[in-house]
Amino acid sequence: MSHPQTILIAGGGIGGITLALACLKYGFKVEIFEQAPVLGEIGAGVQISPAGMRVLDALGLKDRILAECYNPVGREMIVWNTGYRTSTPTRSEEVIARYGYPHVTMHRADLHNILVDVLEDNPNVTIHLNAKVAGFEEHGDGVTLHLADGRKFSGTALVGADGLHSAVRRQHIGPSKPQFTGGISWRGLIPIETLPEEVRPKYAQNWVGTNGHFVVYPIRRGELVNIVGHKNRDDWQVESWTTLGTTEEISNDFAGWHSTIQTLIRAIEKPYKWALFLHPTLQSWSKGRVTLLGDACHPTLPYLASGANMAIEDGYVLARCLRHFDGNVEAAFKRYEELRIPRTTDIVNASAGNLKRFRHPDLGDPESAKRYVDSEAIEQRDTREWLFTYDATRVAI
Repeated sequence: MSHPQTILIAGGGIGGITLALACLKYGFKVEIFEQAPVLGEIGAGVQISPAGMRVLDALGLKDRILAECYNPVGREMIVWNTGYRTSTPTRSEEVIARYGYPHVTMHRADLHNILVDVLEDNPNVTIHLNAKVAGFEEHGDGVTLHLADGRKFSGTALVGADGLHSAVRRQHIGPSKPQFTGGISWRGLIPIETLPEEVRPKYAQNWVGTNGHFVVYPIRRGELVNIVGHKNRDDWQVESWTTLGTTEEISNDFAGWHSTIQTLIRAIEKPYKWALFLHPTLQSWSKGRVTLLGDACHPTLPYLASGANMAIEDGYVLARCLRHFDGNVEAAFKRYEELRIPRTTDIVNASAGNLKRFRHPDLGDPESAKRYVDSEAIEQRDTREWLFTYDATRVAI
């Protein structure tokens, strides 16, 4: 590019920062607008698949990720009350041999910090904090972003990477109309040294039941255990990650579950809860010089461990499209949609489908439960094939 274009990015989360790093790699200037007073992430776990790792490796971050993550021995499905484990769990060495990269688990803040550390060393990026988006307007050769405090910033294009409650999406496409799933999720962190040796997980575990499931995996080099407990409940319908619950409440939600689950619940320092909603998929993300990325355009249920990976893939593919169609933002955004909407729609739908697969009537009887989890383990391998083989760094632009 003879004159670097400036890409405005609303949102400084994992997707927005990945996009910024990819844009910088391809010669763009970047301005990031984050409404929080600091760049940071909430205290929760995240899984990075081989598809996500390909992008992070292309950005030169593989070694730093591997130094901060946890690489589980493997992945197993477990029956909620008996503790029966999948007879043939997926082992990490098999994943690496097949896909070239591991499927790792991390603290979201650790991943975000790695991305930000690299970003802040680049002179072609400007980060604006306390920068709440109020709206935007397009003009002949660019777009102007309006902040709630009255400031205005202009650039070549605007990307709304501002999450589930995206202000850019609200003006760009209109508000989302989600459907309540009838369930809630709990999340929490446990220092692993506080747990008895026999319940310290080495595998990434998915405990499945008749009316809920419980995900357990270590993060931060194995120093913490991340839990996410999903339960059918219709009395709580607040879509927020920051509502603090109580140990008694989450324990009651999983009454009758295996003693390992009860031990984990008692060890959670702060249990948080949020209601789960299914958001409709979109047929278009872009208009003119404005597009969307990550949860702003394809929020998903947390049943396929793919939310962060989708945003990471989005960021890299979008930057490649902007570079390929140098100077033609509309063409770049059109190709970005063509490449990303089919894949993200498939992931959103597959994740929603797991709502019933992980809560199944066959899991109520010990013998049928054994057969069910063993057959589901095979099904999950088929799903991983199309999830993990995708390569955002090489997909044809």
